[in-house]
Amino acid sequence: MSKQPVSRTCFVCGRENDIGLKMTWVNCPDEGKIRATVEIPDHFNGYPGFVHGGIVAAILDETSGRAVMLEGDNERLFVTASLEVKYRHPVPTSTPLMVSGWVVKGGNNRSRVAAEICLENGKCLASCKATVLRPPQQYYELWNWQQEACYWKVPED
Repeated sequence: MSKQPVSRTCFVCGRENDIGLKMTWVNCPDEGKIRATVEIPDHFNGYPGFVHGGIVAAILDETSGRAVMLEGDNERLFVTASLEVKYRHPVPTSTPLMVSGWVVKGGNNRSRVAAEICLENGKCLASCKATVLRPPQQYYELWNWQQEACYWKVPED
């Protein structure tokens, strides 16, 4: 298993984002999935004790989109074109959660991906299906990717 890179300011993975989740994913090619664990703090609740649905969607979005990097191509950056989330059960705060993502149908410029958030016992709490696209080169310039690329690296933690 190898870790995936993370960024500097992303809400889900950014190491310098003081209010972010600072998640890390590992590639599990034998399973055809990427995996992460997370414990979402209480201050991200919608109702006391339960994670806000927007936070759940953000985690699923990031995880499903990262599935295209499963084989270790860390420069294979895609953006979400569509995201369909199914909230099956309330997601508890301050509870260890297992997150996984996989490619349903791959492609060079467009992929269909999926992800789920489960309790440690395997009970699925939320899932998604998404379509992700490789952005045109002009977007890398808009994002100042040249300046940010040095922060896109595998965390040492």
